[in-house]
Amino acid sequence: MQSGPREITTPFRPIPLDVPEGMKPNEFFNSTENLDDLEHNNGLLSNPENLLLYRKALGHSNEFDTSIIYNTSKVVLNPLGRPVRRTQVPDNVRHVWNRMNQIIIDYMLEQYPDPERHLVLAGEASLDATWPLTSPGVPSIRMLHNHFIVFPMDELRAAKVADPKNPNLTDGGQHSLFEEYMHDVYREFICKALHLEVLRPVSDDAARLSLTGYPHGLPSWEIPGGVAQLEDVRFWHEYDLVLKGFIDFYRTFFSQVSSRNAPMLTDLFFPDPVENVLLFNNDFLKTAKKVRDHCISDPKYANAIRWQPAFKQLIYRNDEGKLIVTISQNSIGNAITELLGVVVNRNADAEAYGKLEPKLIERLLEVRRRLVEADLGEALETPYWSKS
Repeated sequence: MQSGPREITTPFRPIPLDVPEGMKPNEFFNSTENLDDLEHNNGLLSNPENLLLYRKALGHSNEFDTSIIYNTSKVVLNPLGRPVRRTQVPDNVRHVWNRMNQIIIDYMLEQYPDPERHLVLAGEASLDATWPLTSPGVPSIRMLHNHFIVFPMDELRAAKVADPKNPNLTDGGQHSLFEEYMHDVYREFICKALHLEVLRPVSDDAARLSLTGYPHGLPSWEIPGGVAQLEDVRFWHEYDLVLKGFIDFYRTFFSQVSSRNAPMLTDLFFPDPVENVLLFNNDFLKTAKKVRDHCISDPKYANAIRWQPAFKQLIYRNDEGKLIVTISQNSIGNAITELLGVVVNRNADAEAYGKLEPKLIERLLEVRRRLVEADLGEALETPYWSKS
């Protein structure tokens, strides 16, 4: 079978929301009213930490698809002032969130134990204020949220091969600025900054899915012990270290793009490796100059730059059944699934969705039951399901 990214079509029920006259859709979808729809029409569970588990109305997969959002829409009205990555989340909230992640991933792997039959993934992308406000690619929700998704492998095998030049397919070998121009310095920095005891680095081949050929060229780590390791708080500490290292690299690079020979940032997580590895590396600084010169001469290119850290961080199961962690630079428009070479086209088709909905909701309600049992929140009622 031909290896390459796959493009699938997923039906959904149209969202019953009317955009007020005079507002653009992306302006409305940033509003508290839109978040009310997540809670009242799609909400499964909420807790005092403002974490909301909900059914994805515009889903990636109708096999299993849910998200947790840090719903600060009513406590931080400024969309640009909301936490947009885990490093900005209070410790007590992150602790609860990690426990919710562990229980949901455990359920997914229990229900879908065979990597030949199902692709299982969980993680988050920076769908946040790193976009220019005027960009047509501005996401609908400027708050940190993550994804839990399962795709049937038969569906992916039967899907057409996607165009690998699709700009949404941000993989290390083709589109990622870090990987294309700064492959070696990126890895040297990550190695010297992160002193990992749980996560083990793996090769590109071990990380890559044979069906799609993705991801490749990205730093990846195996989770030894599999899903049981997710019950150890040390794993979640190292999962955050991976993000912190990425953020330091990203922020340092774009500070040099913005201002030639910019001083080292004062609020870094790993200042010594930044100073000793990045700011004395010719490839790193040559690439910053290349991007800076391009920004000066090309306003369209400059407007597309995401000056704040934009990332996708993922836990997924590889072909051998091992759990892998990887992280990538994000680009405008792409979804977290595309890091693994899966492009999802959503199709408004209430009838087709309705045939799949009962089994999907059955699985989501079982996840909710387990979270309530673990004292991680209270069940919500919607027109589609009750509290019980």
